[in-house]
Amino acid sequence: MTEIFGGHLVAEYLKEVEGVDTVFSLAGGHIDRIYDGFLEAGIRLIDVRHEQAAAMMAHAWSVITRRPGVCLVTAGPGFTNSLTGLVNAYQENVPVVLMSGTSPVRDRGLGALQDMKQADMIKSTVKWHDICLDVKRIPEYISTAFRHAVSGRPGPVFLELPPDVLNVGVEKDAIQMPGKGGLVYKSRPEPSLLEAAADLINKAQKPFIIGGSGVGTSVCEEEIRRFIDTTGIPFALINSGRGTVPDEHPLSLWDGGLMAVLTALGQADLVVALGIRFNWILMFGQIFPQAKMVRVDIEATEIDRNRTSDVGLVGDLGLTLGELNDLVEKRDHSAWREALKQAYLPMVQEEVDARHKPSHPIHPARLVEQVRRAAGDDAIYVVDGGDTSYFGIVGLRAKERASVMHAAGGQFGCLGTGIPFAIAAKAARPQRTVVVINGDGSFGLNAMEFCTAVRHDLPFVCVVNNDGAWGMIKHGQELSYGNERVIGSELGVVHYEQLAQALGGYGELVEKDEDIMPAVKRALDSGKPACINVLTDPAVISPATLQFVEGFKME
Repeated sequence: MTEIFGGHLVAEYLKEVEGVDTVFSLAGGHIDRIYDGFLEAGIRLIDVRHEQAAAMMAHAWSVITRRPGVCLVTAGPGFTNSLTGLVNAYQENVPVVLMSGTSPVRDRGLGALQDMKQADMIKSTVKWHDICLDVKRIPEYISTAFRHAVSGRPGPVFLELPPDVLNVGVEKDAIQMPGKGGLVYKSRPEPSLLEAAADLINKAQKPFIIGGSGVGTSVCEEEIRRFIDTTGIPFALINSGRGTVPDEHPLSLWDGGLMAVLTALGQADLVVALGIRFNWILMFGQIFPQAKMVRVDIEATEIDRNRTSDVGLVGDLGLTLGELNDLVEKRDHSAWREALKQAYLPMVQEEVDARHKPSHPIHPARLVEQVRRAAGDDAIYVVDGGDTSYFGIVGLRAKERASVMHAAGGQFGCLGTGIPFAIAAKAARPQRTVVVINGDGSFGLNAMEFCTAVRHDLPFVCVVNNDGAWGMIKHGQELSYGNERVIGSELGVVHYEQLAQALGGYGELVEKDEDIMPAVKRALDSGKPACINVLTDPAVISPATLQFVEGFKME
């Protein structure tokens, strides 16, 4: 008879059944037995400097690999530190499995170390939560957690594991090992609704496709490309759906960024919405009252949210588009695509010009373009910050899914994701070049993770767009209250590159346009986690800031 500790059982189930080979975590006494189990199971532990970063890394890992990312934290402050990353995953519909230590069951209510009602704090921002109180049921609970994370609309889940369960030994023969919980089961819409949707698509004169994270979650690369090529409809894919069809596709509107999307929505007679929520960024779906809408989503409650659909298709995007491809007609909407181009390109011409013209001080759009030229379009890019996110998202080009990643531009507006996302990207795709374009404010939120990257030999390049401020907030104050009423939003010039150097990485300060590309190339050649700190024009305001300020105006 062989005995196994509960913590070792956690590791064994993760590795042998769910196929987990990497976990993001920060150490703590409540979870030590699981760590010990990782040694035996051969699970790679990427230990971070702040639990927020661990949750963010699990988020990015999930987006890149299309498998649930696993994050392990200790009780109390370890748990609370992870919440920002977990809420961001919830808002972005990303399957993250957060496992947390908790105070011993025997000591509940007695004043135990780090004792708190963790589930009460987290239950509104996870799909499922529970606590395992029986060592023999650990595999069952983890399997259930994975099942909830990936079922229907994906999202994070939370499982508490007390130390007086993890440190108990049990005979392995007494354990019933469940099957893999992370299996995805798919559904498709009713045939009559598919026919109605195809009829609208076939008759439309000015249709537009907009796709979101649901496109990235579903394995639908072939189906969506065939759908676009057959129907001839101009499209924009955003969030983690971006790159599923490359930006350079002739029907893509990414040469105009946000302005192109808003222009197309405002002029279309049919909007085909694929796995996307109409939140504040898309003006809650109120920007296209003139258009009909076909909406596809895995979640039925999204079909009429903020905007009633003319036809709603509930089901997996890949299966749904596969069915639609047999019903839609071959169309040519190139004239409509060209009309859109003529409408939005003048609105972004100044920004396009800024990308290709050297300037002093350096324009952020120019910085993004120079970084892209230095690192190439085959790199994985991560964008983090306020104005920085806008210039990065618009200026970069995605050749494949998850090759341009960002979170700050999403519903939660979560800053600080850049460095953790980059580390997870390098861990998941070690053969790829990984580059972060980071605002100077958001850089500071997880800058100590350079230590994590150095210790785990995960080189990436972080280019700081340093305008000496929380730029979006500073410019918002200037626009709303006047230049003389700026408060709490200025940071000044900080030598972030020296922090990277102090932690064992590579660093350079750049002040001139001609020095950007050589510095980035030296950083790539260094083979170390690197920070290129670029001083940029503090007066530049992005269109995203204008939208942000407008959104906070009171009628």
